Amino acid sequence: MENYKWLNDYERINNSFSTHHTQPVIGITGNFDKETCTLAEGYYQSVLKAGGIPFIIPPFFETDRLEALLDRLDGILFSGGGDINPLLLGEEPIKELHSITSVRDRQELLLARLAYDRQIPMLGICKGIQVINAALGGTNYQDIHTQMEGVRIKHSQDEDRRYPSHTVNLTKGTILASLFEEAELAVNSFHHQACKELAPGLTVSATSTDGVIEAVESSEFKSILAVQWHPETYILRNSKEMLPIFEWMVKESTEFRTAKRLHNKMLTLDSHCDTPMFFNQSINFASRDPKILVDLHKMTEGHLDSTIMVAYLEQQERDEASLENATAKANQILTQIEEMVAKNCTAVDIAYTPDDLWHLKSQGKKAIMLGIENGYAIGKDIRNVEAFRNRGVVYMTLCHNGDNDICDSARGHHEHGGVSEFGTQVIQEMNRIGMMVDLSHASEESFYDALRLSKTPIVCSHSSARTLCDHPRNLTDAQMRALADAGGVAQVTLYHGFLVKDSTDFNPQNQLRSFASDASNVREATILDAIEHLNHMVNVMGIEHVGIGTDFDGDGGIRGCASASELINFTRRLLRERYSEEQIQMIWGGNFLRVMREVQAYKG
Repeated sequence: MENYKWLNDYERINNSFSTHHTQPVIGITGNFDKETCTLAEGYYQSVLKAGGIPFIIPPFFETDRLEALLDRLDGILFSGGGDINPLLLGEEPIKELHSITSVRDRQELLLARLAYDRQIPMLGICKGIQVINAALGGTNYQDIHTQMEGVRIKHSQDEDRRYPSHTVNLTKGTILASLFEEAELAVNSFHHQACKELAPGLTVSATSTDGVIEAVESSEFKSILAVQWHPETYILRNSKEMLPIFEWMVKESTEFRTAKRLHNKMLTLDSHCDTPMFFNQSINFASRDPKILVDLHKMTEGHLDSTIMVAYLEQQERDEASLENATAKANQILTQIEEMVAKNCTAVDIAYTPDDLWHLKSQGKKAIMLGIENGYAIGKDIRNVEAFRNRGVVYMTLCHNGDNDICDSARGHHEHGGVSEFGTQVIQEMNRIGMMVDLSHASEESFYDALRLSKTPIVCSHSSARTLCDHPRNLTDAQMRALADAGGVAQVTLYHGFLVKDSTDFNPQNQLRSFASDASNVREATILDAIEHLNHMVNVMGIEHVGIGTDFDGDGGIRGCASASELINFTRRLLRERYSEEQIQMIWGGNFLRVMREVQAYKG
């Protein structure tokens, strides 16, 4: 009857029914030799033991199918194998090079880069560590014995590969060190290539006694871990010594899977980005344009449904000609946004209401809403408020860095002592025509005046907590409580200088992909700081009054959340903070859109 045990399994499956499987699917790259794709047993057995579902990825290069595959994977394991073809890395082969498989190398290098962009958890083993490093911009040794200085230990053991042959030193404070809680680890070894210069965004987490890099991981709070040894072989002697590595992979992939599922069913809105500031640099919104932090590729990679693009105006002179120019410039920028959307109308459209956002999501489209940053745009003509609302502008920030005719700025000279007489009319008109009042950048006096004057709730589209970062642009706890009492919303921003006090020397536009933690003595803001601000704002205001306004392309962008492609990492952090799905939906735009509905429905 042994041969018929499969019938028992068949009956067991059909005697129960489940629609919710939480196990993540881990793609494992297959080896390729003599027209045969193979995979050593240890890889898939280790994934299974750790709780994942293994899926073998054969070497193919149809890019549309690779992208479709990535959409279905929750993690990728880059397995070991032969040497990397140096020609793919711009190098000539040295005589010590061993066998290569170009088709596999080409695919894996692309997979690693695409997975990195999509925040998909990655684990590299042996050759896999070199693939990840090369794909992200690092360099490798073709042969450590001839290209590295000094004397090497034996890195290609004759012993049974299920047993260790040398030790590695784990770097304190790394993920790897936390998995094993030891300073030293015994590992096996089957390689003659290794990482040379690390790619931006990677850091060393283990080295051998002769200085060879034995493990790397992300320095950007991403789910990337790679080791030079073969931890998968230990399971073949029923040893769980290396299982923590695979359990880490499954845990990270499960969290990523949960975040993806959540993004699929909720609506995500970033309440403030300044991408139009780059329209004069010939950007291509349909490409993954390195000049900007928000484009169609990055929004898709980060699972961001919608963003409010603002027409930003620097505060300048307030004579009649300058004010007319400001109004004209605001209209020009809004037109540029509309033209950009029209060029990409199959993938993105302009939304004017919260219902529009949901409709576009149901069509598989991204959504852009229109905003104005700095009421300087209306000049002294109150009629411009309604004109801009008729163009679709959903909110206007009353000021920027400098007092204007509406109110005093947090960075101004207290010209009016708060909101001016003209500003009172502006707020009343914004209430009447259904435009949200945004008080980011406003002085405290202006803030409280506007709160008193407005008949509808107000918002701070990109602000953070002054208690944690003493900057005049940030909100005090008293301001936040008053804002919540009035039904308003404050959106935590990802701007360095508003998260940590001494981070102003960082320029994220010049460090889109490389935030070197030891580049200077300046305190760098990271995603952990943004989460801390959010938590504080929730504690002060309540979960119903917070959200996210990144300020991307307006100097927003921090390590761990450096562009729109990385916003799903913010959701993963929220899950780790044990926010419920309902609360995450509120943070990711639900609260902001509640205010927008109320403002647009006001009939006062």
